[in-house]
Amino acid sequence: MDKLRINTRNTDRCNKVLEYAYKHSTALPAPLTSYHSEAVASRDDSAMLSSNAQSQLHGFLARAVGARNVLEVGVYVGYSAMAWAYAVGSAGTVTGLEVDEGLAGIARGAFAERGLGNVEVVVGNAAETLPKLKPSEPYDIVFLDADKPGYIGYLDTLLGQSLPGSRWRLLRPGALIIADNVLRSGHVADDSLPFDDSRSDESWRSHIDAIRAFNDRCVAEARLETFMLPLWDGVSLLRLRD
Repeated sequence: MDKLRINTRNTDRCNKVLEYAYKHSTALPAPLTSYHSEAVASRDDSAMLSSNAQSQLHGFLARAVGARNVLEVGVYVGYSAMAWAYAVGSAGTVTGLEVDEGLAGIARGAFAERGLGNVEVVVGNAAETLPKLKPSEPYDIVFLDADKPGYIGYLDTLLGQSLPGSRWRLLRPGALIIADNVLRSGHVADDSLPFDDSRSDESWRSHIDAIRAFNDRCVAEARLETFMLPLWDGVSLLRLRD
């Protein structure tokens, strides 16, 4: 196996590289970046937000594949769904699944304030709401950013309801599934790293084991082409072959 290298040698240089890359990528809409800043300033749990740089990637991918219908599993306060909404434009649609009614309300308010009428938020456990979705057209992109132990179940539903030759399917052939947080600060790849105190060690181990199982499932699934980006908290890009 070829030796893998990261082209930065210290944290300061890494941050400078990331800032340079962000500034030399197509800018995000101002209402989107301002909402990100507001959420960071006002919420103690803002670490759950996707970064603006990751949203640049999402927008690029959406436009590259000509996405018009996007599904997001895990909406939080609506920042990433908002990014998808801008990426697909007024002719596209974004459907978000969120278990928390309060967070869904915050997200809906943010969409309304910015005049985004192409986003719908469905409240409920995604394990129950996902199988019931009946989109008028198959989804071009699905973004998984919810409870990590649920990832495999969501993947099974997406694949099971997108069978080749089916008259109706959740995903179009060639659709992208983007899974967030697949490295969890490196813990998924390195058992020697110490856990932080955001949860118990037992909870951390269960959490990490679930993500590892998902990652293993993705790379072993013949219907998927998989590429894991070691950026941010780890992002897997999955392309449905059929």
